[in-house]
Amino acid sequence: MVLDLKICPACGDRAERPRVESGLLVCAVCAHRWPFRRLPLFALTGPSGAGKSTVGPLLARRLGDLALVVEQDVLWTGALRDDVPGHPAFRSTWLRMAAMLHQNGRPVVLCGTVAPPEFERLPERVFFSDIHYLALVSEPDALRKRLLARPAWREWDEERVEEMLEFNAWLQAEASAMQPPVELFDTTHIPVEDAVDHVEQWVRGLLSGAQRPSAALG
Repeated sequence: MVLDLKICPACGDRAERPRVESGLLVCAVCAHRWPFRRLPLFALTGPSGAGKSTVGPLLARRLGDLALVVEQDVLWTGALRDDVPGHPAFRSTWLRMAAMLHQNGRPVVLCGTVAPPEFERLPERVFFSDIHYLALVSEPDALRKRLLARPAWREWDEERVEEMLEFNAWLQAEASAMQPPVELFDTTHIPVEDAVDHVEQWVRGLLSGAQRPSAALG
């Protein structure tokens, strides 16, 4: 079992704002210091309908030796779904989950709609060496067509589609100015395999110059 990184293994205190000093987690109550794997997180983001859920399963097969690919919507339920705008409880829960998974030695590729301001300001951001963002985007007409073709149970009415089109446009306009910047990849006219190739190369390229996931704790 991997302990929640917000909980001190010595005194059991649960930190609301975790502290990292010199690569070690530090308990603010008892000053206990302990090593952990501080790996990069990969956020595969973008509007609904741009291809994340299609790319994800294929990407998991490609990266099985290197990373864990997970879908954030599996926790989009209950109180996490009913959170305040921006859904900080949902976001922080995923950061804690990803950080715990990292302790097994492989970084996480998290597939789901998110933007840097929703992760970077959270206390749990300290668990990661970096968070890299790649957004799959699409031309508006193609995105609208994909969303309206979805099964009825997914509840994509015109109002919700328009909101996603606005997010798609905002993301393309603001991606380069965000901190950190978001890389964009337009899937409108791209075969699925080519999109998977691009995302795989993005992950492998960023990891090639970083600490290998199997490296020692710290």
